[in-house]
Amino acid sequence: MNSRNLFLARLARRRLRRWGALLRWRRISFRGAPVLFANSFPKSGTHLLTQVLQGFTRLGPAVESGMPAIVTYRGDTGRERQPGEIMADLERLLPGDIAYGHLHALPQAVQYLCQTGFAAFFILRDPRDVVISHVHYVTDIEPEHIHHAYYTQVLQDFDQRLRTSIFGLPDESIPFPDIYQRFAPYLGWLERPEVLCLHYEDFLQDRESTLGLILDHAIRRGFPTSNNRQAGIQVLADSIDPQRSPTFRSGKAGGWQAQFTPEHKTLFKQVVGDLLVRLGYETDNDW
Repeated sequence: MNSRNLFLARLARRRLRRWGALLRWRRISFRGAPVLFANSFPKSGTHLLTQVLQGFTRLGPAVESGMPAIVTYRGDTGRERQPGEIMADLERLLPGDIAYGHLHALPQAVQYLCQTGFAAFFILRDPRDVVISHVHYVTDIEPEHIHHAYYTQVLQDFDQRLRTSIFGLPDESIPFPDIYQRFAPYLGWLERPEVLCLHYEDFLQDRESTLGLILDHAIRRGFPTSNNRQAGIQVLADSIDPQRSPTFRSGKAGGWQAQFTPEHKTLFKQVVGDLLVRLGYETDNDW
């Protein structure tokens, strides 16, 4: 099936799911139901947050859009997508849709996802754990990734791969920035009260409270549900199944401590500056 036919098939399946949801909730339309959008920095719990949002299909008029991730960079080619392409993807979303992506805080995207009719979420993770996860993802999980061949054929061991995930590959034909430059374009999401910002670690340390924040945010942004709060939180909790995530490895936080050598720590600090403090992971640079 070519890409055009695949896209049309996705739209047809979405239409069927929407009809089914309307019948289930005895509604004539999705009017008033917000788009539920899970945005994330890559390797920060995207699938976890998406699973939680899928739980809203059991709480009220919401439906999985079935659309591909809306991204700033294509994973298979490394190409940066133009704002017009990204906005076309966002504008294709309908009330009640559940969708996800990895979107920089582009002014157009921020304005669009912060308007009435959207409940947007942004999840991040300790960047030290992110670079560890990135190594395993590119090396072992995603053979179609643009850098898979480089990580498996040029880089010889975990140490070299970790250094590359920290420092990037700025001189390649398709530049791969260092971890700070990769994160910086997402920082604008942290400044918007219309977007609920979450830490991946929150799900591990206090799952119930974190799910409560998600439910409350969706309701504030217009999601209609007749469930009481505790029942709603339980529904969202039941929707989490880490084994359904194709990129799930350990589901733990702080794994970097067993992988980083003193030299890795020094190199990482040189690259990120005060980023860990700004994100709330450290109180100073003495870690």
